[in-house]
Amino acid sequence: MLDIEFAQVTDPGLVREHNEDYLGCVAPQSEDEVRVRGWLFALADGVGGQDDGEVASRLAVEHIITGFRQAIPGESLMTSLPRLIQAANSRVFDSGLATGQGRRQMATTIVTCGLRFDRATIAHAGDSRCYLIRQHYAVALTRDHTISGEQMRLGLVTAREAAGAITSNVLSRALGNEMFVSVDTSEHQIFAGDILMLCSDGLHRSLSGDDIAGIAAKPDLTHAAGELVALAKQRDGSDNISVQLIRVRNVERVGMYRGRHYKIH
Repeated sequence: MLDIEFAQVTDPGLVREHNEDYLGCVAPQSEDEVRVRGWLFALADGVGGQDDGEVASRLAVEHIITGFRQAIPGESLMTSLPRLIQAANSRVFDSGLATGQGRRQMATTIVTCGLRFDRATIAHAGDSRCYLIRQHYAVALTRDHTISGEQMRLGLVTAREAAGAITSNVLSRALGNEMFVSVDTSEHQIFAGDILMLCSDGLHRSLSGDDIAGIAAKPDLTHAAGELVALAKQRDGSDNISVQLIRVRNVERVGMYRGRHYKIH
C-alpha cells in the first residue's frame, strides 16, 4: 500500500509583512481511502503587488481540498486535478468581482500533487514548482508559466537569458485573472525512497537543484523543510517562502485492465 510521510513550512520572509502563500493537504483516513482517493498536496502563492493575494491563495487551496474530498471515489487524478483547479479559478475570479467597484485584482499561482498507488499526478498554473528528488538528484516536474519562460520554450531566448530577464517573474498564467485557465497536468511513476517537493518561487529562485537535493534527502523531513526555508531567507528573503516535502516510504504497484486497477506482485 502507498505509504508516505510529509512536512510543510511557510514563512513570510524578511521583507513582506503578510504571507500570501497558502498550503494544504488531504490525508486519507483509511486503507480504502488510500486506494480509492489517495493523498493530495496543494500550494498557492498569491500574486504579489495585487490586492488580496493572500485571499486568492487561501480560496484556491481550500476550494481544491474541499473538491478533492467530495470527488467520486476512484476518479482518475489526471481528470480530477485539472477539473478542481478550473473550479478554483472560477472561485477566485468570481471573488475578484467587487459589487459596484468594477474588477478587483485577485490572482494566485497553484501547484498540486496527487498520489495514488505508484503514481504522482502534478497539475499547476503559474511559477510555483514541483520537484522530484531521486538518488540525490532534483528535477523539476513543472515548467514556470512566466513571460520569459514562454519565450524560452519558443526558442526566442536562451535559458540563461530567460533567468535574467525582467519578465522572469511576470506570470503568463495564474488563477483568477481570466474566466478560464490553462492547466498543465502530468503523471509520473514513483518508487520507495523518492521525495516530492512543492514550493513557491520564494524558495526555488534562491536555491539550486543541488541545494534542494542535498537538504531534502536528510532523514528528518521537518528539519529538512526548515533548513530549506532558512537557506532561502539567508540568500534572499524578499518574498514569502513555502515548501512541502513528501517522502515515499512504500508504493503499491498496479496495472490497468478495462479501466480497473489490479495489483502487480
